[in-house]
Amino acid sequence: MGELPHDYDLATNALPDEMLELFPKSVSTGAKFGTVIALVEDEKKENHDVEVTTFRSEEEYIDGRWPSKVEFVDEIYKDLGRRDFTINAMAVDLLEEFLNGEEIEREWEIYDPFGGIKDIDLKLIRAVGTPIERFKEDGLRAFKACRLASQLDFEIEKETFEAIKECLPIAKQVSMERIRDEFMKLLLNSPKPSKGIDLMRQCGLLQIFLPELLEGYGVEQKLYHTHDVYWHSLKTCDYAQDSVKLAALLHDIAKPRTDMGNGHFYGHDVMGVEMVETIMKRLRFSKSEIERVKTLVRNHMFYYPHSQQESKEDVLLSQWSDSAIRRFLNRVGEENVEDLFKLRIADATSNPNSPFDPNEITLLQKHISEVRAKDMALKISDLDINGEDLKSIGVQSGPQMGKILKGLLDVVIEDPLMNTKEKLLDEAKHML
Repeated sequence: MGELPHDYDLATNALPDEMLELFPKSVSTGAKFGTVIALVEDEKKENHDVEVTTFRSEEEYIDGRWPSKVEFVDEIYKDLGRRDFTINAMAVDLLEEFLNGEEIEREWEIYDPFGGIKDIDLKLIRAVGTPIERFKEDGLRAFKACRLASQLDFEIEKETFEAIKECLPIAKQVSMERIRDEFMKLLLNSPKPSKGIDLMRQCGLLQIFLPELLEGYGVEQKLYHTHDVYWHSLKTCDYAQDSVKLAALLHDIAKPRTDMGNGHFYGHDVMGVEMVETIMKRLRFSKSEIERVKTLVRNHMFYYPHSQQESKEDVLLSQWSDSAIRRFLNRVGEENVEDLFKLRIADATSNPNSPFDPNEITLLQKHISEVRAKDMALKISDLDINGEDLKSIGVQSGPQMGKILKGLLDVVIEDPLMNTKEKLLDEAKHML
């Protein structure tokens, strides 16, 4: 395909014990599976870990993932026969070439017993041998088929695709962590993730780990939108930059549950936060990543009104106040602002009927820069007062102190000049 591989799988008819003798600096990491890690020195005297596996065949898979029995074989054909797809079941015999580190052009004979080269030309993902057998062996392969089709912009061969539907019970046995990793590869490595996601919908895989997304299928958005909720979410994901791909896919996840029937979805941003937490916990995302996506979904509907008129006074009248900017930064978190802008742009770009004007973001960024340049407090730790100061006037530790500190922050966000210890103590006394 003219692309540089990210890694190489090395296989040999040498048994693990033989490999340990061939490579003095090596360790057997999976003797049961015939895998040895050889420490190899390159021409720069730098060491590299190289994984080499004995030709093998596999039988009797457990939990749709792990083979209970591995048999070492002496033919590459049998080893390739256990691979997932034809495009991954090809080999080059390195022993037939004199490899001395020289970078010279040479022709390689590719051993391709299952027609992988033909399927690359046809742009097809096809299972090796009998598709149902391949998917029963490893439940993750069904997800991988959709991911590869999306990543390479290939189609899934008909019999292979039908076999995925037949093997859904096996796919359901795969851990959510493995599904999450495969799904994120799809989102981050596909020219258009929507292709792979919709393949997962068609074959039933999406129902296993993200059924909430299916709720938007066929839910019309009568006002301002061309597509239903499902396709708008997918297209937003297509347009989104990597850091906000997942947030883009989930930004309207609650619309079907807040559908008023008249084109309005009141509160979908708030309910969306709850649904995002449920979904991402199910998929075993980290707490910090869950909080980041929740913040983006909760705030994705921000609107910064602006004027195209030349009068500076007219522009200022239509914009947020400085305190509104500070409240925005406090609510979103400075570290999330740029990602929120990326999400807003992807959301609008995906909808041909959007009234969005890019100047909205440009002017808001300028206003934020101006406010940031001033001395300001955006979080409690920025206040010119601390817990010990509040204790000195009788504030009790715990909920009371937390409530007063939050109140003081609101005061300072509204008026930065209030951020002095003397003024804040006076304000705290009033709050008491």
